[in-house]
Amino acid sequence: MHSERGRKLVVERLEPNGTPTARGVAPGPHGSATDVSGRTDGAEAARPGPAAPLLTVSVVSHLQAGLIQALIAQIAALEAARIARGATALVARVVVTVNVDEPLPAELAPGAPFEIRVLRNARQQGFSRNHNQAFAACDTPLFVVMNPDLDLLDDPLPALAAAFDDPLLGLAVPRVLEIDGREADVARELPTPSSILRRTLGHRSPSPAPDWFAGVCMVIPAHVFRAVGGFDERFFMYCEDFDLCARTRLAGWRLAQVLDARMVHVAQRSSRRSLRPFLWHLNSLFKVWSSRTYRAYGARLRAC
Repeated sequence: MHSERGRKLVVERLEPNGTPTARGVAPGPHGSATDVSGRTDGAEAARPGPAAPLLTVSVVSHLQAGLIQALIAQIAALEAARIARGATALVARVVVTVNVDEPLPAELAPGAPFEIRVLRNARQQGFSRNHNQAFAACDTPLFVVMNPDLDLLDDPLPALAAAFDDPLLGLAVPRVLEIDGREADVARELPTPSSILRRTLGHRSPSPAPDWFAGVCMVIPAHVFRAVGGFDERFFMYCEDFDLCARTRLAGWRLAQVLDARMVHVAQRSSRRSLRPFLWHLNSLFKVWSSRTYRAYGARLRAC
């Protein structure tokens, strides 16, 4: 354990099944939430006092140490600037999951005003399990899932956190831009074969009333994430964001895009360049289309 100005760097090596050693909520079968702290009533974790940080951030590295370091340094700089202005700290910790073994800098963000926790997988895990096991370290009201290849514009975190003054809001995303300034394709309609074909052919006009949001960056209250069971671990890669959005809305919460919170996404688009991600994508789509969640959500949308 390495101390940095009262904060700390925690490194944990996980068992091959991805079981976290931290107390809290760990992923159960198929992404269900299993409370390993002894609680069985599903109650929300005790909320900290009004001055306590609101956010736990989860980010996963696939041989992306440089991107991870740059993102954490940016979060730390924005957090330090907020504190210097006398504002309340927002970020309690950043959880970095090393999904493919790689060296990380000894100090990811020297002097960062929050805890940095590094989880090292014994073997590669999928998107859903990685973020579910990171959630075990979340003792804040809000849980943030971020891609590593993000550039945060004008400090988007306060606007995202403030959106949850609405108690019915269950999941929020920022406005996401491409590196050339165009609007990124994050606000999407129900994934049907025809809608996917339109996107594949480049017809990507933003949906005026999105059915779900792509998981470039998602903010979700901890009690909502726990109530819906976290990410479904049957999805190794792709479509887990649709599934989470659908289950959140079916459980009675709203989804929203916070336009005052802006980020730039340097998209990798690996599914277009190699066969394995493409096959993962197809496999996940078939799982979505055969799921009860998809049928129930489609029926709800048609009834609206």
